[in-house]
Amino acid sequence: MKLRHFSFLLAFGLLLLAGCRAGGPGNPARTVAEFFNKYENRSGFKATDWNAGLGTRFVLGRIAKLGGGSDISEALTSIRTARILTFTPTTGNARDLVAEGLNKEVDGLLANERYTPLAVTTAEGPNQMRYSVREQGGKVSEFVAVGTQGSTDSFVLVSVAGNFTREQVAQLSKVLPSVISGTN
Repeated sequence: MKLRHFSFLLAFGLLLLAGCRAGGPGNPARTVAEFFNKYENRSGFKATDWNAGLGTRFVLGRIAKLGGGSDISEALTSIRTARILTFTPTTGNARDLVAEGLNKEVDGLLANERYTPLAVTTAEGPNQMRYSVREQGGKVSEFVAVGTQGSTDSFVLVSVAGNFTREQVAQLSKVLPSVISGTN
């Protein structure tokens, strides 16, 4: 009898754990790309994709040299793609989606894909972002920023692919909130 109760409790516990990972509507995304594909065409979400060709990166590097240091210039010219997904809820259910679904789903996929959280701080208040990176051999191949923009119940996910150092990611994190504001 005790073994049967233990088996039931173990199975119930495993179901609860699976439910915690499955934030957001439907099946949880397992990668950042899946997350974008899942939400970019849904009502209330706005997706912006940017692919940097060689000419664009050259121009960005020239512009950055006019107004900044070499780290930001090199970081801008190292960007291959950038994707931004924003969502500002207008209903109570949408606010719940942000508070309980989207953030948990992103946390789960970042953990599963072995992104490393960075201790980079950005703006206070409604424009807070937290950063995670994928790196190998001291080079960052992608960084992801998750946070809010404009209001504390909004949601923003940014994925930037390229070839960066952690210092370059820190430099880009200083200008990223302004870039996001410009796309809304």
